[in-house]
Amino acid sequence: MRKAKRITIDVRAAEVADVDALTRLFTHRNAYAQTLQLPLQSTELWRKRLAEPSDNHHALVATVNGELVGNLGLTRFTRPRRAHVGEIGMAVRDDWQGKGVGSALMKAALELADNWLGLRRLELNVYADNERAIALYRKFGFEIEGTHRAYSIRNGAYVDSLSMARLIEGPRMPTDKRRKSDR
Repeated sequence: MRKAKRITIDVRAAEVADVDALTRLFTHRNAYAQTLQLPLQSTELWRKRLAEPSDNHHALVATVNGELVGNLGLTRFTRPRRAHVGEIGMAVRDDWQGKGVGSALMKAALELADNWLGLRRLELNVYADNERAIALYRKFGFEIEGTHRAYSIRNGAYVDSLSMARLIEGPRMPTDKRRKSDR
């Protein structure tokens, strides 16, 4: 019996040098069909996105042996009453779906959101027919909050989207830092 080869997926911040690989990622049918990205986007569009980063947007990429196989964007809302909220968008190359890339990106994004940005709520939209992505998001604690009917157009037809969110309830103070009156 052959032992399955273990794949190492590295996640890091996106860089301007990733522009060609990101452009290629979005030539994969599922990468643009399952997101709000359009097909046939220019390299220059991606270069601009990477070269002009915002303090509130965190672009992550997943690589295997140095090859870019997925990306995730985490945007923190800036309006004062929504500053505890972030939004996630993700794409994984067609030939790497179901191999742990989405999970690696989600783990990294949640680590950033929970432990460094202090976000209490993460939101995302996913097409209602994207069962694999819905299962991934549920695995990481996201729950369906509603359905957006005819949310967007894809391949000439309107499709529904599910609104999903992950909410961290209650105080987030380490046990040893709480006041005695809180115990």
